[in-house]
Amino acid sequence: MADPVVRIPDAKVALSTASVYPESTATAFEIAARLGYDGVEVMVWTDPVSQDIEALRRLSDYHQIPILAVHAPCLLITQRVWSTDPWVKLQRARAAAEKLGASTVVVHPPFRWQRQYARDFVSGVWRMANETDVRFAVENMYPWRYRDREMLAYAPGWDVTKDDYRHFTIDLSHAATARTDALQMLDRMGDRLGHVHLADGAGSNKDEHLVPGRGTQPCAELLERLALSGFDGHVVIEVNTRRAMSSAEREADLAEALAFTRLHLASAVKVPRR
Repeated sequence: MADPVVRIPDAKVALSTASVYPESTATAFEIAARLGYDGVEVMVWTDPVSQDIEALRRLSDYHQIPILAVHAPCLLITQRVWSTDPWVKLQRARAAAEKLGASTVVVHPPFRWQRQYARDFVSGVWRMANETDVRFAVENMYPWRYRDREMLAYAPGWDVTKDDYRHFTIDLSHAATARTDALQMLDRMGDRLGHVHLADGAGSNKDEHLVPGRGTQPCAELLERLALSGFDGHVVIEVNTRRAMSSAEREADLAEALAFTRLHLASAVKVPRR
């Protein structure tokens, strides 16, 4: 039998605009296009461009790189972005995804102090998912820790597999911070896995978002499982490059992350020549 050849799976590899912080959303499009990413995920945050559908469309058209996902403004620093009402935020994220041709909206579970939102969250996400072809992919989070204390900051909970959602996002950095087994979580998500945030972590109390391969998470094995399963969602590089000493160093990290991802997506799907 001849040497095997590699068949590249259909999953697209995208760059989260959060990966270039503190540089701008516009810079993320430029870098993604230059490095050969398949698309971008827009993190909607305090950068005005990330909130502006027409500005995002112009960037996508100019750089000829599609917007594959929209991350709804769920962070503490984005509590006033697109309204203070969390349901309005999700409605606007869905509208942005529909207008920009993105297939997925990423959303975090509510903070525990958002009591009414948390109480209705599971049924509300189902209701919104039934109104659109866009996937609402709810992302696993983690307990907040300070020294030897732990706070459960999310409701219904940080482990989203304990609740009934149509689609999930798995984030390996969050799994590291939660100190949970990412591959077991992947198994629990099963065919409801719709989206991946690829980053590494070493189990710190802080959410690290390391370049894949620089921590302890099974990034390579997870990618290989996705390829073998025929995963048809997106793999999004969401890493922290804030410590980069220059734009060139940041870009090198993002090129390394892309190479790692493509390598391990391809290595799992070797088929023999005939």
